[in-house]
Amino acid sequence: MTNTNSTNMTHASGLDFEPIERKTMVMEITDRLLSYLLSGKIRPGAKLPAERQLSEAIGVGRSSLREALKALTVLGLLEVRHGDGTYLKRADSELLPRVIEWGLLLGEKRTMDLIEARQTIEVAVAKLAAVRRDEQQLLELKAIVDQLDTTGNTNSVFEAYTESDIAFHMKLAEIAGNTVLRDMLTSIRSLLRVWIKSVVASEGSTQFSYKEHLAVYQAIELGDAEAAARAMDAHMDSASSRLKLLIEEWNEEQ
Repeated sequence: MTNTNSTNMTHASGLDFEPIERKTMVMEITDRLLSYLLSGKIRPGAKLPAERQLSEAIGVGRSSLREALKALTVLGLLEVRHGDGTYLKRADSELLPRVIEWGLLLGEKRTMDLIEARQTIEVAVAKLAAVRRDEQQLLELKAIVDQLDTTGNTNSVFEAYTESDIAFHMKLAEIAGNTVLRDMLTSIRSLLRVWIKSVVASEGSTQFSYKEHLAVYQAIELGDAEAAARAMDAHMDSASSRLKLLIEEWNEEQ
């Protein structure tokens, strides 16, 4: 039954909203998977049922199910072990309350959009940090850069590097002094953690990334805003290209 009173009020007030679209199939499937993962029926580290079993239980095709599983994998909630199956990494991720809000689960296009948006934000942050930093902040930033100068290709090395990498970017946002930019980066910090670790682990080294961060620091130390922007842009190009390749590989394996 149509609510004519509500419709008339909308037109009478001069407000002209587009109708709200129904959620995509992938979003709906992901909603159900998230509910399942949070229900306690599957414990962190446990293997998910086979795709066929999940698709039959949810009542959807396997191709749509794979898209939803892929989105959760990119977000770091699931781990695909090739030849073995899909496992729940952890059920208490701080990502979970924000997953739907971000809209990343609409598919790969949104993920690519976020990569692009992050690059724009990071370049702006670096440029501001170069002109607003003080000596104490430089010392603190240098200490983080020194932590990035690591070698080795073990999981513990990659995890430690990832935390230092995030600390570097969050310190830059603090130095930049723009609360909006800082809050944007803070809101995707958990997602960045997944991305950064995935990239360095796939390369099997952290040195390429360390050199990129060092170039950003050196420009900020000189107070050269344009050089800082160029160095950060180059770093983001490098990181984004590697991440896109990873996503393409994940797509091909699905």
